[in-house]
Amino acid sequence: MVCEYFFAPQSPYAYLGHDRFVALAARHAAEVIVKPCDFARIFSVSGGLPLLKRPPQRQAYRLLELSRWSAYLKLPLVLQPKFFPVPGDAAAKLIIACQHAGGAQTALQVAGAIMRAVWVEEKNIADGATLAAIASACGCNGDELMQAAGTADIQAIYERYTDEAIAADVFGAPWYRVNGEGFWGQDRLDFVERALAKV
Repeated sequence: MVCEYFFAPQSPYAYLGHDRFVALAARHAAEVIVKPCDFARIFSVSGGLPLLKRPPQRQAYRLLELSRWSAYLKLPLVLQPKFFPVPGDAAAKLIIACQHAGGAQTALQVAGAIMRAVWVEEKNIADGATLAAIASACGCNGDELMQAAGTADIQAIYERYTDEAIAADVFGAPWYRVNGEGFWGQDRLDFVERALAKV
């Protein structure tokens, strides 16, 4: 069974759901295809707005919901980290390079570390040296992977994943897709698990 995992590495909700998703995929022996993508492009065709362009009431409620979920899941989360909003392109391409070099489990490990870097450790994931250090801490060759992440081949995969997300009607992160059926948000992981159990 296969589950496509569309997300932005700087998404707080992807962070909140990441470890649970990895665990449930393992429980069901699901093959995960890790597909970080460009949500600026996705928003442009799906009606979404980047955080700073959302109305103030939506921004305020977002903080309330993040606080609730952090407490409920007992996961640490800095509500307004030092380096956020932050572009996710460099981090996304590093994750793709990890998947290309070491497979999905390596990509998932590095993705989780990048998410924690934003939402717990308040690191700048737009900085190449920071990303290389995160990958190295996961047992990878961070410098080598950052070089790979800057290649045209990885850029093409990043664009393809984004195109695939748009074609699949993805409009938010994280997004999980099982047998062509989409599930938006870490609060839909129970349904993702049910879908994997049916396969």
